[in-house]
Amino acid sequence: MKAIKEEFIQHLGVVSDRGSKYAASAGVVRSQADIKAFLKQLKRAKKFAKASHNTWAARLADGTEAKNDDGEGGAGMIILQMMAREELEDAIIVVTRWYGGTHLGGDRFRHVKTSVQHLFDQLR
Repeated sequence: MKAIKEEFIQHLGVVSDRGSKYAASAGVVRSQADIKAFLKQLKRAKKFAKASHNTWAARLADGTEAKNDDGEGGAGMIILQMMAREELEDAIIVVTRWYGGTHLGGDRFRHVKTSVQHLFDQLR
């Protein structure tokens, strides 16, 4: 896999655990401005704007990498590493979590991985 073909892909309900729910979104980005525009578009939906966490990572063909944990310390790096392993460029992946009231501990990182892998599986 080298690139995402669609401007905006979204999968809701990828993982549900102890009340927390996860979604995965992805799209094509080719600049820092595109990254900001993608995140702005995602958060136009009230559901995503009010989510507990919108963790994301982006890789551009020019070698630029960016990430944001949005309160889920280390989750952005997990997404970035998975994108690098797949050699995915000019793309952004956002894993959204709606907190369900129970701390998930380290399981939250497993759920981030599962959400990203779900997107990869849909792209193949």
